[in-house]
Amino acid sequence: MIHGGLFLAAFLAATLLPLQSEAALVALLLSGYPPWLLVLVASAGNVLGSTVNWWLGRGLLRFQDRRWFPVPPAALARAQRSYRRWGRWSLLLSWMPVVGDPLTLAAGIMREPLRVFLPLVAVAKAGRYLVLAWATLQYAG
Repeated sequence: MIHGGLFLAAFLAATLLPLQSEAALVALLLSGYPPWLLVLVASAGNVLGSTVNWWLGRGLLRFQDRRWFPVPPAALARAQRSYRRWGRWSLLLSWMPVVGDPLTLAAGIMREPLRVFLPLVAVAKAGRYLVLAWATLQYAG
């Protein structure tokens, strides 16, 4: 059940909701749970959450002519230009707070293939959790 809570926290943190999963991972690491399992669970949840953003981005543009559409045309054009400029490699920054989640949404908008999206995001997300787990275990004991 504890692992399910970590998975859910990591999943929700990867969506556009303003949540964090790092505190849950650190607390569980300090409680003595196997680090490899916690990193795996957190990474899987976070990658799946980012994939939801990608999927939402894939369908988002069909609504851009609606009045309620949340992204102004200028902001959408800016995001598209930025993604075109930096391309798929920008997904390696998907682990970052504030910019990471919109990057995964932009990848969907820009029709980045899932076969390219998943490995790049998985490396970024798992890398962040690996570094956090290492730092926690290194400096906690």
